[in-house]
Amino acid sequence: MRLLALATIAVAMPLAAQARPELLIRIDDIGMNHSVNMALQQLADTKMPLSASVLFVCPWYQEAADILRKNPQITVGVHLALNSEWKWYRWGPVLGKEAVPTLVDSVGYFLPSTDEFLAHAYDLREVERELTAQMDRALRSGLKISYVDYHMDTAVSTPELRAVVERIAAKYTVGISNYFGEVEHSMFDTPIAQKQSGFRALVDSLKPGAVHLAVIHVAQATPEIRVLVDMNNASQNTATGEPQMALHRQAELDMLLQFARGPQAKRVTLVNYDAIIARLGRAGMKRPEAQ
Repeated sequence: MRLLALATIAVAMPLAAQARPELLIRIDDIGMNHSVNMALQQLADTKMPLSASVLFVCPWYQEAADILRKNPQITVGVHLALNSEWKWYRWGPVLGKEAVPTLVDSVGYFLPSTDEFLAHAYDLREVERELTAQMDRALRSGLKISYVDYHMDTAVSTPELRAVVERIAAKYTVGISNYFGEVEHSMFDTPIAQKQSGFRALVDSLKPGAVHLAVIHVAQATPEIRVLVDMNNASQNTATGEPQMALHRQAELDMLLQFARGPQAKRVTLVNYDAIIARLGRAGMKRPEAQ
């Protein structure tokens, strides 16, 4: 009887773990600048399993790669970029403006918004070459690349662009974020003062049966990032145009650090894209609209 009881406990424990909701935390814009990378380091120190989407078009990606190499609990993805949205701080294609002239403005930077990109008579062949170059740069960093996603959703904003992303994912044998049946949640437009309570309410509301994807943007609110003005999203600035993005990202960093230290982390099963891909494989991917 004692052996039977022990066997029952051994079976019940994994079933209990499976009954917890699965939460996948994806932190975006990694490598954008030093302030973002220092937030990544703080999160890495918690040892939570996370997924980090890296902007390999940005000059600070090398620092991010150094942090990520030391933290295998963080799955790495390429944040495929066709936009550069900050006033005064801009970036352009890995290939340079001469190689992909339809993707850039007159001085060689990516355009600030999806709408501007779509109106710019871009060449799909140039898109594919540039996004391929971003993948190649990521691989040259020495990191294991497990998935791709898309900065500001521009790379999937038309069926033709989405097909490019899917070809690239197939070529490099990686997953695509949002293609595994994830239920997506974002704190991006949540007011700064409500980030903590909003995230607590979100975690409390999660139900088993689906992978819940929380898309998070973090940074330390240093002088470097406090001056950046978002040229697209009014919620990231005050009514008079003063930048608030750094405070939003500091609040989301604080929110995750509190989550990692608190009891709520124990009521969910934290997963990353390596775990999801190991379980479902690329064969388990479906376009979001087909799920």
